[in-house]
Amino acid sequence: MKSFQEDMIEFKKQLDKGHIQIAYRSLIDYFGYLKSYFRNKYPEDIVSGSTYFGYMDMTYFPIITDKLKYKKLKIAVVFVYDDFRFEVWLSAVNKKVLTNYWKIIKDKKWDKYKIVKPGKGVDFILYHVLDNNPDFSDLNALTKNIEKGTMTFITDVENFLSTH
Repeated sequence: MKSFQEDMIEFKKQLDKGHIQIAYRSLIDYFGYLKSYFRNKYPEDIVSGSTYFGYMDMTYFPIITDKLKYKKLKIAVVFVYDDFRFEVWLSAVNKKVLTNYWKIIKDKKWDKYKIVKPGKGVDFILYHVLDNNPDFSDLNALTKNIEKGTMTFITDVENFLSTH
């Protein structure tokens, strides 16, 4: 394992090339666009004014529908840096609610989406990969793909939870 000093030297070398700053800024700008897109297209849902920028581990913004808000749940549209992909997550307002719904989904053996066991650092119950290899050269197509997958996920989750 490298030392903090060695990591910082490598980090500076990469920053000196200039690509990281440009790519990161572009990704953050795209997230702003994507959040506005959802907010404008789905005004009945709450798209938070804040985006979580993370520590280059993930960046996300939440979407809360009336049905999910009542259950203290939310959806997150997420870019996962390590996997370099977009995902959509079912999350909760706190660990107690998260664990409760995890148990419901597990006990009912609903396997339409990948379920994640609650634990330290786990902030979601279910996830679905929206785009495993995002093409940033066609942002319209990427946005439509993210929208379609997110809305299907929301509908599926709401339908499942309405019967359980």
